Amino acid sequence: MIICAGNNETFDFAQPTGVGLIETAMNLTRLCMFDKPEFLLFVGSAGSYGEAKIFDIVESKTSSNIELSFLNNNSYTPLDNVITTNETDKKDIVVNSSNYVSTNSELAKNFLKFGVGIENMEFFSVLKIAQEFDIPAGGVFCITNFTNENAHKDFLKNHKKAKELLTEHVTKRIKELTK
Repeated sequence: MIICAGNNETFDFAQPTGVGLIETAMNLTRLCMFDKPEFLLFVGSAGSYGEAKIFDIVESKTSSNIELSFLNNNSYTPLDNVITTNETDKKDIVVNSSNYVSTNSELAKNFLKFGVGIENMEFFSVLKIAQEFDIPAGGVFCITNFTNENAHKDFLKNHKKAKELLTEHVTKRIKELTK
């Protein structure tokens, strides 16, 4: 099953699950309870903490849920905040998820020290639900912006092309897998 966020980030080949951590968790749980898929592939846009470039396509099976306050030692969590469905030795780019978009580029660069390369609001929920239902899962992302003061403006400017690139990439991958 191919899924996406929703609102203005939809694809003809994907089922929308909601925007952010909570909507995604609720709606994806409902989908999995009533019609458990064999595999979950999340498709969406992402912001880069500095290494991935605009319009890069990133595939990952690892996500974190780390808030900016953690980077300044202003918070902690008793929860497991990194999930992976990667069963290989291949190193994934970690996708951080939060209900907030990072706009402080200096602070956001600290994510790179933890091996976290990009952010997407929904992916941690996708992997958490996949883990709960024992479903293999992964994500494909197109970079629309850097995590800086222009994040929203750049997202809006680049979103249409990112969706086109994602559609092209996923369509190509589906054809390769079904040969």
